[in-house]
Amino acid sequence: MAAEKIAAETRTEFGKGAARRIRRDDKVPAVIYGHGNEPTHIILPGHEIMLALKNGGANALLDIDVDGSSHLALTKQVQVDPIKRFIEHVDFVAVRRGEKVTVDIPVHVVGEAAAETLVVLENSVVSVEAEATHIPEFVEVDVEGAEVGTQVHASDLKLPEGSELLTDGDILVVNVTQQQSQESLDAELVEAEAEAGIEHEESGDEAAEGGAEAGAAEAGDSQE
Repeated sequence: MAAEKIAAETRTEFGKGAARRIRRDDKVPAVIYGHGNEPTHIILPGHEIMLALKNGGANALLDIDVDGSSHLALTKQVQVDPIKRFIEHVDFVAVRRGEKVTVDIPVHVVGEAAAETLVVLENSVVSVEAEATHIPEFVEVDVEGAEVGTQVHASDLKLPEGSELLTDGDILVVNVTQQQSQESLDAELVEAEAEAGIEHEESGDEAAEGGAEAGAAEAGDSQE
């Protein structure tokens, strides 16, 4: 993973009011910490940091220029506004080239399993140790043609050279099971509703039909 370069400003004002002013200017407050140094508070250009994080993924590595000083930094936490979805704040950890870091990387499932199967992603991320400049963006699991009963554990994952798995190798990552039919799902729903004591009221048509059948039966009895 190559480090993407981005220019930043030193942040000198703090507090909620200052943070709001920064965001109004389409900029993002951030901090770089690590290696026993004092945290470096910075301001990043909003559009550029959004693209950098989008391209680099959850573990984006950036070469941040702060007033002419270069900082190699790994993304650790991104705070996003839950409604407007703009980036509110970013935490980075300082790293050095060749340094080993521990990160969580996503698992991507590719391929089509055998017919009438269901592919379940039991764990969507795994923890690995890798060089800061060679962090894999994701690990891929190919389920092409996989039959019912196929299981992929963490130890089965093929990691890039230089990456070491830290997640327990026995952890189940992908499980291929039998796909349930609609009839089976409906039966389970009826059973669950019965156990919960849920009763459905008859629709108007069903009630009318039931009343007509009862009327016909009474008429037959009177004729006898």
